[in-house]
Amino acid sequence: MPRCGHRSAGNVLVMGDGCLSVESVFFPGAAGVRVERVEVLADRTLLQVSSTHLSRSCPDCGLPSRRVHSRYDRRLDDRPVAGQRTVALLTVRRFFCDASTCVRRTFVEQIDGVTEPYQRASTGLRRWLHAIAAELGGRPGARLCRTLSVPAGRMRLLRHLRAPTVADQAPRVLGVDEFAFRRGRRYGTILVDVETHQVVDVLPDRTSETLAAWLRRHAGAQVVCRDRASAYTRAIKEAAPDATQVADRWHLLRNLSLAVEHVCHQHRTCLRKHAEHQQRTQTRQPTLDLLPATLIVDRIRRRHEEISRMVQTGYPISEIARRLGLDRKTVRRYRDTDLDVLLASARDRRNVPLDRFKPYLQAQFAAGCTNATELYQQIREQDFRGGYSTLSRYVRTLRDGTAVPTPNPIPNPRTISDHAPARRAVASPIR
Repeated sequence: MPRCGHRSAGNVLVMGDGCLSVESVFFPGAAGVRVERVEVLADRTLLQVSSTHLSRSCPDCGLPSRRVHSRYDRRLDDRPVAGQRTVALLTVRRFFCDASTCVRRTFVEQIDGVTEPYQRASTGLRRWLHAIAAELGGRPGARLCRTLSVPAGRMRLLRHLRAPTVADQAPRVLGVDEFAFRRGRRYGTILVDVETHQVVDVLPDRTSETLAAWLRRHAGAQVVCRDRASAYTRAIKEAAPDATQVADRWHLLRNLSLAVEHVCHQHRTCLRKHAEHQQRTQTRQPTLDLLPATLIVDRIRRRHEEISRMVQTGYPISEIARRLGLDRKTVRRYRDTDLDVLLASARDRRNVPLDRFKPYLQAQFAAGCTNATELYQQIREQDFRGGYSTLSRYVRTLRDGTAVPTPNPIPNPRTISDHAPARRAVASPIR
């Protein structure tokens, strides 16, 4: 591989074994442009640029002219070079139009591939800005421009996006759906050609009157794919009565999922009873006598006994809380809750990091894996972050038969609704 070095030779850069003009580096593909001077400053690169054409054609009549009326400097932003912003100082000429029938007396020259009328950016930079705006939009595109040293804010980027020309005739298969300009506040309607997946038009709202007016102006839709909104139904029946209305697969699945979820919410109590019944039939409840004597268990027993005795004596809750140094809500919970529930709750709180793995541990223990070390290694591989002592205490309760059984989870309505519809649904005509 030859070693590449750079040296200036007039308007030519010598790179290794080949020559490359300065103009082709800064303005690739442009014709009739000359870079007279390059000045590198601390924050930008300045290019002094001029045109090499001797004559220019009038944009109205097309007659070439060589008579120069005047000259002036034009400042253009160009694509960055070496991570620095580039500014082109272009000297342009104003020519006379000598055609007697032309209404234009003078005109300004444009350099193909460099300038466009009334623009502050070069043609190459405008292509960059349009691509960034089309891919990223306003604010994300502006952040990328700052990284690339391109002088463009979000509004300048968005001005490069132009609405596509709307055809006079609607596509054969037209997709209609709503979208949010601002969620919960303002909605619009998007029209899509379903066969080409191209956006046809965007309507400012989602009313039936607006869609019906658009369908009257753009006839030709044979199939309209829409959701179940009644406003769209009225508009299609009114403006395109011969078109076949169909529901796409997404809306079919969405409507079915919402219906199943609604039914599950209505029968939430039945789901809970079913889970509790399975728990009673699959596991046996520990008795209070089998619970090991720990500090937490002794404290709960003693506190429950004292509070129960004072309540029977007639002490109010405030006085009991003051004498025992407890909060009134704690006293009320001990007064209104059975002792076995309090003990089970205390044991669950002690093994909070282990709760997610308890169903797995119970299943493994029932399958014959009773070694605490092996169980610890298995749940460690499943991202358990607790200590070995926490697991060994729980395994000890499994061996003694005093472990509090893990309640069966109540089926989530969303989970049921997600598995209910078949994923092979297709578009279906709406009757």
